[in-house]
Amino acid sequence: MDLNLAGKRALVCGSSQGIGRACAEQLAQLGASITLFSRDREKLEAVKKALHSSAGQDHRVLVADFSDPGQVATAIEAHLAEAGPCEILINNTGGPAPGPAHTAEPQAFVDAFNLHLVSNQTLVQALLPGMQAAGYGRIINIISTSVKLPLRGLGVSNTIRGAVASWAKTLANELGPFNITVNNVLPGATATVRLDAIIENKMKKQGKSREEVEAAEKSTIPLGRFGEASELANAVAFLASPAASYISGVSLPVDGGRTGCL
Repeated sequence: MDLNLAGKRALVCGSSQGIGRACAEQLAQLGASITLFSRDREKLEAVKKALHSSAGQDHRVLVADFSDPGQVATAIEAHLAEAGPCEILINNTGGPAPGPAHTAEPQAFVDAFNLHLVSNQTLVQALLPGMQAAGYGRIINIISTSVKLPLRGLGVSNTIRGAVASWAKTLANELGPFNITVNNVLPGATATVRLDAIIENKMKKQGKSREEVEAAEKSTIPLGRFGEASELANAVAFLASPAASYISGVSLPVDGGRTGCL
């Protein structure tokens, strides 16, 4: 099975921590040159120092705030002019604040749409010419199992994640002739800062301890535990590799079996 990514560059968004960082680490292990992309330069520089590096690899740092798609566009254009094309794009951005859809301010949906879908689109359009020229492209979106089954208490996130999933499926149909695949990886309850925020929100609303909330969450997962960021990264790395050349347009849950649908 060909998992070799030597000679390829991966742009990994939200890679200062959590799932994004784990993806960058795994792709670097497979030989890719990594461009770490988020708004926190200090954290990115620390991640860069820790990445696996061997002859031919060239890891870089790129900084922008994804809530401003114009800033993202400016940053990626300058980067591509300096570093050359990226064949692999990992779209990964922290989710909107929890809460029901019916109480959310309309602006919260606009902000989330810009943060996720518009910034994703900006990056795809910037990277697409290089992918087409290389005859190889992998676009992988880290979204949520809510695209298969909406999650209670995540109204804005459910809405926007669903839009990203439909966008990705459309792109998969359009870009297949260029040997560019587009897939979504759907994290379940994964031990990250995001999960901590969700648990704390439930603790306040339910008046329960962390232990009680975590036990309730784990009881819905057939494997009986939260996932690790590295387990998500393994799926992402496979989809980014030559071995996944005939997989496109899918939304893959990596959730310990929690999602209650096929």
